Amino acid sequence: MKTATRLAQSQLNELVESSQPTAGMYVRVHGDHLILGRPPGDPEGDRQQKDDRVRLTRLSASKYGLSVKRHNGRWERTPFSGTITEVFEAILSFMQHLVAPV
Repeated sequence: MKTATRLAQSQLNELVESSQPTAGMYVRVHGDHLILGRPPGDPEGDRQQKDDRVRLTRLSASKYGLSVKRHNGRWERTPFSGTITEVFEAILSFMQHLVAPV
């Protein structure tokens, strides 16, 4: 994994854990994407199933675009972009219902 990607993942992890609505979410890397999701809630359920919720896509060295996962499994871009912190603030402001525990 590239150093820049590891740093971005670490920064996003810190933001996620410092906020009550997102605490407990995972941050995983997939190519140029940082994906936030919730671990499966049922301990007897499929532990491999990922409950991805939102995705930050690297647009430039310090700019990310935000997408949300639709019910059909496809990612839909939103008009939000900026630094990791700015995009995270947009998630907390406008998309709490997507990141809140079920």
